[in-house]
Amino acid sequence: MAPRDYRPTPGSIPLAPGVYRFKDAYGRVIYVGKAKNLRARLSSYFQEGLHPRTEAMVEAATSVDWTVVANEVEALQLEYTWIKSEEPRFNIRFRDDKSYPYLAVSVGEEVPRVYVTRAPKGKGVRYFGPYTHAWAIRNTLDAILRIFPIRSCTSGTFRRATQIGRPCLLGHIGKCAAPCVGAISVDDHRALVGEFISFFNSDPTRHLRILEKQMSEAAQELDYEKAGRIRDNITALNRALESSAVVLPDKTDADFIAASGDDLEMAFTIFSVRSGRVRGERTRIVERSEAMGISGLMERVITETYGGEQECPKQILVSNDPDNRQLLETWISAKRESKVEIRVPQRGDKFALMETVSANAREALARHRLRRSSDLSTRSKALAEIQEALSIEDVPLRIECFDISNLQGTEMVASMVVFEDGLARKAEYRRFAIALVGDQVRGPDDARAMKQVIARRLVRLKIDRESAASISEEVEAGGTVRRFAYPPQLIVVDGGAPQVNAAAEAIKEAGEEISVVGLAKRLEELWRPYEADPVLLPRNSEALYLLQRIRDEAHRFAITYHRSKRSKAMLDSALDQIVGLGESRRLALIAHFGSLRTLAGASQEEIASLPGIGVKIAATIHAALAGSLVGEKIDPTTGEILPAE
Repeated sequence: MAPRDYRPTPGSIPLAPGVYRFKDAYGRVIYVGKAKNLRARLSSYFQEGLHPRTEAMVEAATSVDWTVVANEVEALQLEYTWIKSEEPRFNIRFRDDKSYPYLAVSVGEEVPRVYVTRAPKGKGVRYFGPYTHAWAIRNTLDAILRIFPIRSCTSGTFRRATQIGRPCLLGHIGKCAAPCVGAISVDDHRALVGEFISFFNSDPTRHLRILEKQMSEAAQELDYEKAGRIRDNITALNRALESSAVVLPDKTDADFIAASGDDLEMAFTIFSVRSGRVRGERTRIVERSEAMGISGLMERVITETYGGEQECPKQILVSNDPDNRQLLETWISAKRESKVEIRVPQRGDKFALMETVSANAREALARHRLRRSSDLSTRSKALAEIQEALSIEDVPLRIECFDISNLQGTEMVASMVVFEDGLARKAEYRRFAIALVGDQVRGPDDARAMKQVIARRLVRLKIDRESAASISEEVEAGGTVRRFAYPPQLIVVDGGAPQVNAAAEAIKEAGEEISVVGLAKRLEELWRPYEADPVLLPRNSEALYLLQRIRDEAHRFAITYHRSKRSKAMLDSALDQIVGLGESRRLALIAHFGSLRTLAGASQEEIASLPGIGVKIAATIHAALAGSLVGEKIDPTTGEILPAE
């Protein structure tokens, strides 16, 4: 289909609000947008004088579809959902300049716990932050646990303490109320957790006043020991509050968002202010991959920040007014279930703080460029060098690398890793178990294994390419196009001439035109199909560095999968030989004894004591395993069985 031949007739496009998607020849969504008037917005993409980025998107697309919604708020929500699920390459890309710690409370557990985490947000957990430094929030938490001694131990520690009936060290030193041993009831502990959450949600000085009143009452009743404990709690609370400076005197509950950047990248710094104190700071770096002004980018940042589980304050103060401000206010207010205001501060303390946030945004962008300038330039340079060295027609924007892993032909597996624009796409990695039957791979033959794996990958590519209609239906039903279906510009195999020739045969038999190269570890030379001499790249070549990184990642991914399969096989093989021992009993035995080695050293009576294991089967197990692993040791790195000492 020639470029822009897919333009829909104007009369077929509705005048209603909605969300539209541009797709490429493989059904992959490359751009998602929303519009108050779909006909006017979509028609603008097929006019002359487009922005270069918009022009590139329209030329890359081969189709466009749209979904009509009731109003602009629904369009905003649907656009957010599709951008998150489809990850279109022509929409702006968000990334944080680093991972930030949060204070988390697992309110979904029967006995909630508090902890510091950098992990993605999950359900049933209340988050506070983000904070700039992990050590700062840990010190604050250490002080506050003296006042609110809620559980902070891991699930394993909690279960152990419950089983032995003795609390851990935190329970002994007064930093945990010890619900594990019944020192406090579950209901009372949840009430204590509620007070902890209230402390972070409201004005902390209110708790200080309550504690001071309790201290005075205890002193008047001559209970000086209690008064002394409360005094220590007040000191700890004041020390915790000193770590967050008061920046606004009017107990403001707001997020401040400021922008700094140019036509290529923007930095958006967010200060979270609660009760007039700065509780956290973070920066989001935006790659401007679509033509959009500062107001449009501010709208996208607000949508991205508060569209998920991020707690939203009463006010969002911004350096630049976003597009569709009232629409954003309506959408976020519905999520918060109370009114949210978005505005630009004009004067006073909030304006002064916004100047500080803007300065931080400028500094964050400068640090980001110092840290990533080499990456941005060298990735492009590396891809260009690969194209030139291998005489490839197009720049290899998508590279797939395959590696085979086995131990003397057993548990043979393969890995496929994907790099796009020189960056790993871990969500698109794949693992393969190599078939060892029929006339396929027999024994440790890496070349045959490589041919089988690449043939399987290309068969899937062909199936999905021929099923464009079903893919379209799947996407329209709310699904996503499987990324396994996208063809690479270059396939890299870990190995030399035999592996490369085998891969080339698989590509030829599949009827595809994909470049392939092998990277051999001995001299780090590049092997092209059916050529007697390799291509040698300079040791300081950016292309060689990128290919090595891709090859090493494929090797790591394959080794991880191989070790997991080999460990499972070692565990299963010994028990599988025992007649009358089914899967449920095997799992019960390992769960009870912890390992096959412990089970082998157990007595017949110990085995028979397990529910579901009778005396007869216990005798069979004991006879089959007794002494079989005694004296043996296993190298945890390689899985090799070492001789007894």
